[in-house]
Amino acid sequence: MPEKDMALTSTHWGTYRVEVSDGRVVALHPFERDPDPSPIGHGIAATIDDDKRIRTPMVRRGWRNGTSKSADGERGRDTFEAVSWDEAESLVADELNRVRRTFGNSAIYGGSYGWASAGRFHHAQSQIHRFLNCIGGYTRSVNTYSYAAAEVAIPHVLGDFKTFVNSTTSWSSVSGNTELFVAFGGVPVKNGQIDNGGVGEHGQRTGILEAARNGTSFVNVSPTRASMPAEVNAEWLDIRPCTDTALMLALAYVLLEEDLADRKFLERFTVGIEKVEQYLQGRIDGVAKTPDWAAGICQIASEDIRSLARKMAAKRCKISVSWSLTRQQYGEQPFWAGITVAAMLGQIGLPGGGIGFGYSATNGIGAQYQRLPYASLPQGENPVSGFIPVARIADMLLNPGSTFTYDGETHTYPDIRLVYWAGGNPFHHHQDLNRLDRAWQVPETIITHDWCWTSTARFSDIVLPCTTHLERADLALSPRDAYVVSMQQAIQPTGNARDDYSIFSAIARKMGLELEFTEGKTAEEWVTWIYDSSRQRFARAGLELPTLDDLKSAGWHKIDMPDEPTVMLEAFRKSSETAPLKTPSGRIELFSEKVAAFGYRDCPGHAAWLPPDEWLGSPDKERYPLHLICVQPQTKLHSQLDHGPVSQAAKIDGCEPVHICPADAAARGISNRQRVKIFNERGTCRAAAVLDDDIRPGVVQINTGAWYDPDENGTCKGGNPNVLTPDIGTSSLAQGPSAHSCLVEIAPA
Repeated sequence: MPEKDMALTSTHWGTYRVEVSDGRVVALHPFERDPDPSPIGHGIAATIDDDKRIRTPMVRRGWRNGTSKSADGERGRDTFEAVSWDEAESLVADELNRVRRTFGNSAIYGGSYGWASAGRFHHAQSQIHRFLNCIGGYTRSVNTYSYAAAEVAIPHVLGDFKTFVNSTTSWSSVSGNTELFVAFGGVPVKNGQIDNGGVGEHGQRTGILEAARNGTSFVNVSPTRASMPAEVNAEWLDIRPCTDTALMLALAYVLLEEDLADRKFLERFTVGIEKVEQYLQGRIDGVAKTPDWAAGICQIASEDIRSLARKMAAKRCKISVSWSLTRQQYGEQPFWAGITVAAMLGQIGLPGGGIGFGYSATNGIGAQYQRLPYASLPQGENPVSGFIPVARIADMLLNPGSTFTYDGETHTYPDIRLVYWAGGNPFHHHQDLNRLDRAWQVPETIITHDWCWTSTARFSDIVLPCTTHLERADLALSPRDAYVVSMQQAIQPTGNARDDYSIFSAIARKMGLELEFTEGKTAEEWVTWIYDSSRQRFARAGLELPTLDDLKSAGWHKIDMPDEPTVMLEAFRKSSETAPLKTPSGRIELFSEKVAAFGYRDCPGHAAWLPPDEWLGSPDKERYPLHLICVQPQTKLHSQLDHGPVSQAAKIDGCEPVHICPADAAARGISNRQRVKIFNERGTCRAAAVLDDDIRPGVVQINTGAWYDPDENGTCKGGNPNVLTPDIGTSSLAQGPSAHSCLVEIAPA
């Protein structure tokens, strides 16, 4: 069969043609319209029915027998037994009823993360939230692990953060206008393989290479040279990890000291520059934020700092701040400091100038932008008002009744008796996994939907097998992607797997709430409703979508995107009166009176250098002299498909590679490809050393995503670096994850 006649499917890392033989998926072929397809898709076919697949409902023996429930230490170690769907549905329904009647719905924590499926209807996060809202609500989480610190801090400075993520200046504007592109955290194009809701054409590599060909010069501010494509010949400033804020403040100091700041822009479009000047000049804390001061922190030569500031002021300059910089202790500060420098340069709102958040973090960042008004599955209203910041889940489970601060308010952790998870793997993305293991023993019941035996599934009591995107029909409708894809069912479900909608419908039936959940619609009818509702929204916006029948026949449809490049904050610059920001002043708040009034010592009202607990300038360096940075892998999405052939082929003797500079390796008697252990006081994981001249001395780098697999001593055999990372909030403001503030040591295994 010619590839173009094969069924299409869409994933978060791309669109593919599905080759099927004798009812089995034998290969996925990249979509013919994709100029730079992701290799991740090639790892799917072999995993659909391998030995990691969950084929029937399973119940943990100790939980079912009633001999080991909360705080017994057996989750993740106990064995499972198969049960029928009818019994599994009754067990779940009865347990939900018991908990909500005895303790209230706030004792149920609904966990999910939106990367389980690119499909608009079979979106696990939407499904579980709708279901739990139908049964009376649940304790929810807010923000994301990707950039929680920015989600909370930036609204005080610019307005809604996601608005600016979605409207980041397009690569086409950069290519035609930017002379100097300064990337704090680099532009790792491998991260741009993915996007939430599906990818039709990958454009990150094309965008950055075109800019380089058109004369844009790049500066890579990162501990690793590989954070920027080699083809752009970037200048590499090999900064100490977690010190970008100090460098940015020194750049701002030079702009003020040498009268390079755009005073007219600051006066018209910002508030608070006077307070920032006082801080930079040392009139608040007695420490001037000079290049000499910053050089001692970030180990970039002071003259290089001055030179960079002058070049940024002399050229049309784009500042890029990686999402990764938020995932450190005091992760609010790098974005705030980056905005401060961009405001001083006065190029915000100009083509190719200003600031951008997360170029190449996903495929859609820097794309020609038009927010597409797709419909989605209604989730209803949650009657439970309580929430937690997403990365504080272990704190919640271990400390019920204690308080936490968040964005100027104080809240109380609920007493969670039941955790219900669908579409995610917290034993991948959370920090200090051995601590999470202890916290995970506390609830009375943990229920998980998954299609394969991830760490989270193994650490559950009831495991319900769900289908993959190849075993059901759906639609890929991403607000940031130009392609609409009819995701056709390619094969029958494996074993007794069911889609999440069928699972929740059956449980709702047992609870007497089926009609509330389904509204009398089948999955196919919901898919039709979502598409027809989207067509109506498009029509109101002056856009057009084909009929659903025509889409299914063609397989895909491409929407025309605007011809004009996207320029972030262009309307604000043209008229701050008619297009004010959603801040108290309507302007860029370099100093926020509101944040200052919160009185947080760990997050003042302006960008500030706050030394983290763990960095290469801290006392802990004596015990753990290496700074660990954890990066997104090229061969999988987070932990998805870690067991697949593409991910496994990138490992060394089954171990995750850890990059280390040759001098650091030699000092420890470590040779290339040798098995090693990485450790600190929180845990140990196994890895294999890769000697790398393109990484800063004192820094080691490992991919995230290896499945958590502790041995009897708690050492992660899989090599998940989150056994090492600290489980602390970024600050009292956002309480985001702080994974990158992590010191370790390495030794031969």
